[in-house]
Amino acid sequence: MEDNMMEPDKMELIRIGADDAEELWKMQVEAFTSLYEKYQDTDTSPATEKIDKVQMRLNQSFTYFYFIVVDGKKVGAIRVVDKKEEGKAKRISPIFIMKQHRNNGYAQKAMKLVEEIHGISNWELDTILQEEGNCYLYEKMGYQATGKIKAINERMSLIFYERRGIVNDKAI
Repeated sequence: MEDNMMEPDKMELIRIGADDAEELWKMQVEAFTSLYEKYQDTDTSPATEKIDKVQMRLNQSFTYFYFIVVDGKKVGAIRVVDKKEEGKAKRISPIFIMKQHRNNGYAQKAMKLVEEIHGISNWELDTILQEEGNCYLYEKMGYQATGKIKAINERMSLIFYERRGIVNDKAI
């Protein structure tokens, strides 16, 4: 992704309700299928999740799922797990942009919008270590690798990131 990419004309996050579970699930399966085919991570891939798992998440009081909407078109989704009452870090899991809309800066912009809603500090996430573009995005957004890496199979590992806050425009 280049820094000089044009900003989306109008991006908004629209909260997803239980009535939208099937649409969200279909988008998720489509968005993650190519990664599943590459890594064969049957136990962890959002492409292999059943719709009832998506429905269960939508009903969690601490889960906030949003459609990422650009110029009125749903281009992806982002889930925020926010257990602030328990003093835990907020978590992004998952975020996805549909294939035909990638490389337009939408994921970065969506992450900034969820920070406006849920606060700028105390975040964590994980991603596929072998997907350099994902790692680059999160590091560009100020996330720092924790040092924890979890092997999923012989093809794929997860790398864990955190961002505790921003001071003087620098991530800490």
